[in-house]
Amino acid sequence: MRVFVTGASGWIGSAVVDELLATGHEVTGLARSDASAAALEAKGVRVRRGDLDDLDGIRAGAEAAEAVIHLANKHDFANPAVSSAAERGAVQTIGDALTGTGRPFLLASGIAALTQGRPATEADASPFHGLESPRGGSENLALEFAGRGVHPVSLRFSPTVHGTADHGFIAVLTAIAREKGVSGYPGDGTNRWAAVHVTDAARMAVLGLEKAPAGSRLHAVAEEGVPTREIAEAIGRAYDLPVASIAADDVQDHYGWIGGFFAMDLAATSTQTRELLGWTPTGPTLVEDLDAGAYGTK
Repeated sequence: MRVFVTGASGWIGSAVVDELLATGHEVTGLARSDASAAALEAKGVRVRRGDLDDLDGIRAGAEAAEAVIHLANKHDFANPAVSSAAERGAVQTIGDALTGTGRPFLLASGIAALTQGRPATEADASPFHGLESPRGGSENLALEFAGRGVHPVSLRFSPTVHGTADHGFIAVLTAIAREKGVSGYPGDGTNRWAAVHVTDAARMAVLGLEKAPAGSRLHAVAEEGVPTREIAEAIGRAYDLPVASIAADDVQDHYGWIGGFFAMDLAATSTQTRELLGWTPTGPTLVEDLDAGAYGTK
């Protein structure tokens, strides 16, 4: 299958591209820099130069493909409105380009704030609609295209998709711990983060492309919920740092923009995804990665 991938040189995107190539798909990747383009070309990927603001280029890439996997995001946490607007624009453009074709359209989403008091499941609809909501309400926007002759599938990734060279949330938390000289956890540290190794997440995405029905919400979740205290303890072991609770009133000052996320309970299950796709995660756990030095050591 000819697959157009946005975010093809990113952390998750690189792993998804590798899995697509390994399973015989032909890939075109969106690249905004010379370095990204060179890395993709070295893998045998066709390159389309552009970024999330190049909607004409995104439309052309989608129209030329037999499937689209949209993984790019600006991740501008200082200006979330900018990220949300770019995300909604890209999803609208891809959906319009695929209307009436029946082609798969997979997009990255998350599990944040889906539920309170219990792990999120695939049956839980996103509460986010419209431009002003997180990610610009892109999951619901994409799924609406099922009624317009598109085959949309939401890929809900765990808050941490971990592994060696990860520069996401866990890397940010380790950097903060080193800067502050203490590996902290919010409150009593019982709030949880779902987790998945990047190779397992990539394999799930490709299985979703090949098997998931239109309108599916898939969970890339290997561990239902790792307590934040256990995450902090593993970071502390890696860098030989003391571990301590951070009071609720001090979380924002201590962690900055990531504090709100780290204080959330972001547990989720993937039972339905595993049954639907025949997917079984096999990669290391988050704590195993931290203990093995995936995020560095002292």
